[in-house]
Amino acid sequence: MMDSWLLLFLFSLASFRLTRLIVFDKITAFIRSPFHEEIDELDEDGNTVTYIKIKGSGLRSWIGELLSCYWCTGVWCSSFLYLFWLGVPSIAEPIIILLSIAGLAGILETLVSKLIN
Repeated sequence: MMDSWLLLFLFSLASFRLTRLIVFDKITAFIRSPFHEEIDELDEDGNTVTYIKIKGSGLRSWIGELLSCYWCTGVWCSSFLYLFWLGVPSIAEPIIILLSIAGLAGILETLVSKLIN
């Protein structure tokens, strides 16, 4: 078993990446589209700003709210990863490590981009 600090670090990065994947990335827009309508508007500077309108009511609206909230989705992603790891660690660990690497790479890319610009 890995050291608890290493596990915390890996789970944190993996949860961060999985949450961003679900809430923001274009590749998973098909998951959000039944629950969200994206509305593009121009602001006073001429920049395009995208707003999300939640579709439907009841369960559909609840899922739409969940998918639009980074914090809410993060809790569910963290729970999923942890339970997945508890249940099937041999399958979950490679996925957690891949998500962690991708999460750290994303953070580093953001930092480097800000330093360059």
